[in-house]
Amino acid sequence: MSSNQKIEKNLFILLYLNAIYPLSPSLKSFLVEKIKNISFRKNELISREGEICDKLYLIKKGLVRGYFVSEGTDITTWIDSENEIFTSITGFFKHEKTREYIQAMEDTHCDYLEYEDYKYCLDNFPEIRQIYRIMLEQYYVMAEHRVYLARIPNGRKRLEFFLEHSKPEIVKRIPRKHLASFLAMRPETLSRLMKQEVKKISLS
Repeated sequence: MSSNQKIEKNLFILLYLNAIYPLSPSLKSFLVEKIKNISFRKNELISREGEICDKLYLIKKGLVRGYFVSEGTDITTWIDSENEIFTSITGFFKHEKTREYIQAMEDTHCDYLEYEDYKYCLDNFPEIRQIYRIMLEQYYVMAEHRVYLARIPNGRKRLEFFLEHSKPEIVKRIPRKHLASFLAMRPETLSRLMKQEVKKISLS
């Protein structure tokens, strides 16, 4: 593969990172060599409980969820879509076996960087440390939203909070059973509340 072909192949993630903080030519060259592409089919498991996830993924197109299994029921804990990064936090950053599953909810196309290459970037390219800091801040904001959402005692208010802080088009793409699990309610309750939301919007 020629240099130009590699740059074109990895242009998406380079643009993504460069928008966060300007990349040096040397870092761009390194990433072009190291970033890989992968696709997952709808419902395919990306990572399983007990595995060590050593890849940091950026979603180019698709929808992904994280979940754990409790007494035979899977409970969705997070949902990511285009232009968002995901991995197993304990698996990737602490090199420990993960307690969660990661699954594609649509045909999903990603760029990814393996842990050793990510670590090399941190050790050798100062701008990656800046990007890491900015992304860590964004992650904590999203984590705060999830914690707040989980503590809201009223199902209707949980749904309203989720709709307020989500991309509108994403809500329609998430299977109702997984969205209901994420919002800690039964699917039929979610359907009823969603109908009320649609009616409220049409009357406003």
